[in-house]
Amino acid sequence: MNRHAAPAESFGLPVPRVPAWAVPRAAVDSDVEAAYMAGSALNSLDNLVRSDGPWLGAWRQRLALKASAASVKLMRRTEDESALRDAWFLRQPGDDPGPAGNVLSAWRKLAGRSLPLSVEDLQSVAELLGATWSDAFAGRIEDIAGDVRSSAPAPLIAARAATAIMREDPKAEILAWWLADCALSWRMGWTHAVPLLATQIHAAVLRTGPDRRRGRPDAPGFERAICLAAAAGAAEACRHAAGIAEKAERLNDVTPKLRAKGAGDVIALLLSDDAVSGSFTSKEMTRWASRRLFDRLQQFDAVRELSGRSSFRLYGL
Repeated sequence: MNRHAAPAESFGLPVPRVPAWAVPRAAVDSDVEAAYMAGSALNSLDNLVRSDGPWLGAWRQRLALKASAASVKLMRRTEDESALRDAWFLRQPGDDPGPAGNVLSAWRKLAGRSLPLSVEDLQSVAELLGATWSDAFAGRIEDIAGDVRSSAPAPLIAARAATAIMREDPKAEILAWWLADCALSWRMGWTHAVPLLATQIHAAVLRTGPDRRRGRPDAPGFERAICLAAAAGAAEACRHAAGIAEKAERLNDVTPKLRAKGAGDVIALLLSDDAVSGSFTSKEMTRWASRRLFDRLQQFDAVRELSGRSSFRLYGL
């Protein structure tokens, strides 16, 4: 039996979906309506997170990639999801990932970490995001903890956390979004954080005010914008989860047919991360063997090739 295999019954469970009425598709000018939509959407997402699907690690890291691409756009850089993925998975040990790669590293840290957050964690993330550290940032962690204990609504806690960062340093917007997502997950009681709000930074639902400018953590109406971002982000996250879950179920079905030594390590990585190099090696698997394994998995329609290249391939659910 594969020592990395998850219980068969944990695959194939239905993925919750956000009700259509809770997905914002046009401007919403009512705070109450926005909060109601966010509550329903986050309930669906909460059911998904607590389902403990064996593929949730890959799902969180896929969302981290999307949050990174949105964050990099704030920096006026051109790297998209594919470029960020390439820079991360094809780098050599010790390589400097560069500014955009550091942003991806910060979001991957969020998706891969358990809560609550420490001051050291936040300092590390601020450095990756190029934000000048302020001791006032440390106080935000205590503020979030207090809000969580008070049972304030998750989107409002997230909005307060982001706004506090921006008031301290208006140039630290990406850090503000990072902490907002951390705060929302913390309030929801999730063991691992889920990049969610930042995936919607450039979405139309975040455009507020009469001129419909992009909602920033220091802008009027930001709490309503955060509620809409939570609703839209949850709906999108559930849609992505459905696709990943389908591939994961297929992967689980074909696992007994795999005879390659070390295949269990590859399967574990596919379930826990956004991508795996087609040249993966381990003590039990050579590069040639891993290429054969991925070819076989593609024939079974259990993985997708993510790079679009004929060489230096990347595979994922």
